[in-house]
Amino acid sequence: MMAAVVYLTLGVLVARTLPQRRLKIFVLSLAAMTTILVGISRVYLGVHWPTDVLAGWLAGAGWATVCMLVARVLARRGEVEPEVSQT
Repeated sequence: MMAAVVYLTLGVLVARTLPQRRLKIFVLSLAAMTTILVGISRVYLGVHWPTDVLAGWLAGAGWATVCMLVARVLARRGEVEPEVSQT
């Protein structure tokens, strides 16, 4: 779960600051792939059940989504950096 929280949240927050859509997709794909590989390795090593890993992925994705929404709201209020226009 912590890998999903860290990598997905960082991916979302870094992608928000990038101007190009391709770079955003690359960063988010890299974060998702890292999260998936960590989860698969945990099952492969036998330290977690697949259902544990799936629950961690879902919780981490939920947390990253909440962080993205909060950052978007704060940016619209002007309390953090302004939103980067989509190109």
